[in-house]
Amino acid sequence: MADKNMILSADAEEKLLKPIDEYVGKIQAQIDELRVDGSDKVRSLKNHIAIAKEDKNLSKEEKDSIIAKDKAALEKAKAVEAANKDKVAKLIADAEGYLKEHYDSEYYSKVVASCETEKAAENESYERVKATLKTEHEQTLAKLSDPEEIKDEKYVYKNKLFDAQMTHESRLQEIKDRKHDAFSHKYHLIDLLRMSKYTFMQSRAQKFENYKYTFNTTQFLYKNGLYIVIVLIFIALCIITPIVKNTQLLTVTNILNILQQASPRMFLALGVAGLILLTGTDLSIGRMVGMGMVTATIIMHNGANTGGVFGHIFDFSSMPVVGKALFALVACIILTTVFSSIAGFFMAKYKMHPFISTMANMLIIFGLVTYATKGVSFGAIDSAIPNMFIPTIGNFPTIIIWAVVAIVVVWFIWNKTTFGKNLYAVGGNPEAAAVSGISVFKVTLGAFILAGILYGFGSWLECNRMVGSGSAAYGQGWDMDAIAACVVGGVSFTGGIGKISGVVTGVLIFTSLTYSLTILGIDTNLQFIFEGIIILAAVTLDCLKYVQKK
Repeated sequence: MADKNMILSADAEEKLLKPIDEYVGKIQAQIDELRVDGSDKVRSLKNHIAIAKEDKNLSKEEKDSIIAKDKAALEKAKAVEAANKDKVAKLIADAEGYLKEHYDSEYYSKVVASCETEKAAENESYERVKATLKTEHEQTLAKLSDPEEIKDEKYVYKNKLFDAQMTHESRLQEIKDRKHDAFSHKYHLIDLLRMSKYTFMQSRAQKFENYKYTFNTTQFLYKNGLYIVIVLIFIALCIITPIVKNTQLLTVTNILNILQQASPRMFLALGVAGLILLTGTDLSIGRMVGMGMVTATIIMHNGANTGGVFGHIFDFSSMPVVGKALFALVACIILTTVFSSIAGFFMAKYKMHPFISTMANMLIIFGLVTYATKGVSFGAIDSAIPNMFIPTIGNFPTIIIWAVVAIVVVWFIWNKTTFGKNLYAVGGNPEAAAVSGISVFKVTLGAFILAGILYGFGSWLECNRMVGSGSAAYGQGWDMDAIAACVVGGVSFTGGIGKISGVVTGVLIFTSLTYSLTILGIDTNLQFIFEGIIILAAVTLDCLKYVQKK
């Protein structure tokens, strides 16, 4: 039974906190005094300069005069800030040292103990309330014989239980809030001391506490349930494979093989992810890969090609190796970007659904490349090119580095550029984005151009990985793999929701699953069933999250 004597009242908590606030408050007052003509003035003058630069009511001469005056004052303020820097740092260290020594032991730990005791008491109280309601309900039922009255009593009992549960959960939330507030107050004091410039460990501690505070089991399962299931599947495969095939699945070699296979596909998924952010898609990815493979193989082939394009035989053997490789890359990027831009133009200009515009692209590309090449496979490329651009160093395939670079670049575009912010805005609400001055046409077309560039890189890399063997049919089904990877990775078809980390996770999941099932000897057609189930589960969870928000 909970000891209610351990529960602190609001006044008792305030009394415990008072000496801490007073000590830190005195130090804070000294810091504030030192910052008045230093840091505070620096921040104020910088804001004033920024406002003056954007003020269209001022003439150029007036702007220059205000800015020059502010900059002169800014230099003086910076000098004061620099002169007081050591004093401020010493005072901050003093306050933080005091908090470290006294806050947890003299205040926070006691609040935590009080909250835990109060939580236990509340749980006991709730159980007693439920028991009382049940007893009263059974006694009432014993006195009734009419079916309608019995039905009404059961309904009343159910409502009483529900009210008791809501009251109980509300009280538990109050206890949880008080504990969280006690934790947060320490960082509120540090925030004032440091002007929000927390140390790495302070930031981590707050994020972890906020995660615990906001954690919701249902939401966690909605968000991560599919990943948990997939991890369990992989664990099962790692157990089954040695038994069935007498070989280990989880080895360094297999992991590197998975990453190597995933690298070109990463480019494709990153490209289509931007389109899905705009509530779009691209059904032509596979055909883009086929076109890129054919183009790259023809250019990087050593000697005259065995097949022709519209009856013409090409021979690029006179070009230097590096020149051929770079020319092939540029040609792939130009072709894929042109076709991707066409689909993007029709979507952006005429509001055509990307399902239609990209399906048309898919048919045109496949028909054009097949007709031009008569469906011939173009053999191997110069082996010196893969050895130069994606060599294997020891056991490490450097093609993985290309994928990592692509991930970093696209992450930067999505998160650190105006285009990336506009991409999320248009995907989330194109009408609102247009009203706020964002060009929906430019953003949409830009997303397709970026996708085309990534498709070109991806197909060129795949050509290097496979040492050629390009044909119009190559890449069939890759569009579904790329789209599925994005969906599983949390890029929502509702628009404006998605992270690069999710795309990377999705690609690795599908590549790993395919690789694992192939080693296990599962028929390719059955592998499609597994992928289909995963996609269905991912989209269902996405829809459930969207419905909850609505």
